[in-house]
Amino acid sequence: MDPRQDDRARPYRSVLYIPGSKERALEKAQGLACDAIIFDLEDAVAVEEKPAARVLLAQVLKQRDYGRRARIVRINGFDTEWGREDVAAFVGADIEAILIPKVSSAADLDVVAQAIPDVPLWAMMETALGMLNAAEIAAHPRLAGMVMGTNDLAKELGSRYRADRLAMQAGLGLCLLAARAHGRIIVDGVYNAFRDDDGLRAECDQGRDMGFDGKTLIHPAQLAIANTAFAPSETEIDLARRQIAAFEAAQMQGQGVAVVDGKIVENLHIVTARQMLSKAEAIAALIAD
Repeated sequence: MDPRQDDRARPYRSVLYIPGSKERALEKAQGLACDAIIFDLEDAVAVEEKPAARVLLAQVLKQRDYGRRARIVRINGFDTEWGREDVAAFVGADIEAILIPKVSSAADLDVVAQAIPDVPLWAMMETALGMLNAAEIAAHPRLAGMVMGTNDLAKELGSRYRADRLAMQAGLGLCLLAARAHGRIIVDGVYNAFRDDDGLRAECDQGRDMGFDGKTLIHPAQLAIANTAFAPSETEIDLARRQIAAFEAAQMQGQGVAVVDGKIVENLHIVTARQMLSKAEAIAALIAD
């Protein structure tokens, strides 16, 4: 099974963490305007609640309909007493992926891949060693996506918070390069100040400019900003359509390039334009669902 099949066409603008132990939050998530949900059994669940959260989440995923939202379960690590039972609880479940915390090498993916067949894996990229091994991790045949864990990475680095995320740039860049080299989804880390709309918007714009597919979020109030930031704008859609039309017209005349708004348009621009229009169509279908 190729974990990349059809996944790049699916929107991941907004990827919302929902605690697996909170039944009300799990119910409410059915109506939220997020592209994907990370049902969290790790950081968002207290130690004493982990076994019960696993049982609750498994039942909820069998009983509730989350529509077109991608369903991703973040398990506890296999170096804990809960990890293997977490995976066992979701063998055969209707989910898009298992998200593995603190992936530092491809070997971390191997052990989970053996425990749950035929389910794509996603990797939390949140350790210094994980940054250095990003290419090896992205190349794993069962990997479909990567999630930046910027809070844990900052802790490992001992870095201070900066709005420009200077300390994060090396790690973010390495993971982006690895994801794109191997055709994987990659979503940016969380923005902790969930009431700071301007700060969130700036960080979403930065992530989109860098090339991330979307952003992980910790509160429903953050959804609208992320959805807007990581969706093609009307201006971008209009330009893409005009580029395609101009290029096709140029080809009809035996030309290999076109000019739109005073800029050269080549085949590589058309590939990007078509991808943008496909993403816009997928977003429209998700909203209409």
